[in-house]
Amino acid sequence: MPSSEQQDRPESLLTVVIAFGANLLVAIAKSIAALLSGSASMVAEAAHSWADTGNEVFLLIAERRGAKKRDVAHPLGYGRETYIWSMFAAFGLFTAGAIVSIYHGISELGETGPAEDVLLNYIVLALSFCLEGTSFLQAYRQAHGAATKRKVPVLRHVLQSSNPTLRAVFAEDAAALVGLVIAFLGVFLHQLTGLAVFDAIGSIAVGVLLGVVAVILIDRNRRFLVGESTSPELENAVLVELLSRKQIERVTYLHLEFVGPSKVYLVAAVDLTGNEDESHVAVRLRDVEKSLEDSQYIEEAVLTLSYPDDTALVPTDDHVPETVRDGTVEDVASGGAGTLRA
Repeated sequence: MPSSEQQDRPESLLTVVIAFGANLLVAIAKSIAALLSGSASMVAEAAHSWADTGNEVFLLIAERRGAKKRDVAHPLGYGRETYIWSMFAAFGLFTAGAIVSIYHGISELGETGPAEDVLLNYIVLALSFCLEGTSFLQAYRQAHGAATKRKVPVLRHVLQSSNPTLRAVFAEDAAALVGLVIAFLGVFLHQLTGLAVFDAIGSIAVGVLLGVVAVILIDRNRRFLVGESTSPELENAVLVELLSRKQIERVTYLHLEFVGPSKVYLVAAVDLTGNEDESHVAVRLRDVEKSLEDSQYIEEAVLTLSYPDDTALVPTDDHVPETVRDGTVEDVASGGAGTLRA
């Protein structure tokens, strides 16, 4: 039976592949409509979709490179590459999507004349909404499953998740759907009033939307790259897990850090049971480290001995619910209280 991590990665890959296919088809359709109609909103939407299409390539690279096993040169694995390539995708959204859309909208503010080929624009916008909606539903389904297990809102899970590809696809597709509504309003108001300024404003609004989304994605990846701390729920669950092991009497220090999607680096100071000599204690410490590293969630575990007068850490809640104890990788990936037992 495959592990939950093995199940999660194909699902993330499927989410990215569906998004790539949808964005490519939408980008082609919007480009044709933009060339025939000259609509500023459609130009902005075409730039948006081409940016998203290119971003999915970065996300596919992120999934592939981040899945590599750790080696001598990279003892903490390659998981952080996922955040690097996802940040490239976010920068692409900002430059190729936001800046192009805002610039084109500003340049079109002085244009006059009635709207042309509006029927084609409406057809393309409707088709795009269906395709983008299909991609968004896949991302939402993946996020909703994990959020339900954690009993948190979907949006909170997406923002907290250590899975940057899920967050990127979810955010980009959500922004795409909102952008389509904005583009529709720009084209419709241009047609209704004969004022091209509404179309230009629509282009600027789409650009601002993309810029906000890109900044959020860049910031979230930055936080994981610089070592953002895990959630109190996860730290408490790990502390309960450590204290549940018969070899450990108490824990006086605990540090957790995400080194990739669903992967943490664990450092702890512990007091082992019994009173053995130094050589036996060293062997027991290494045995506990190896057992922790057998977990699919822990990239590396480092244990040291506590000082006798160090204050012991006490769990805020000794009870770890079954939905947490048997949690999937998504639970841990979001910083939730997932089990770390092998």
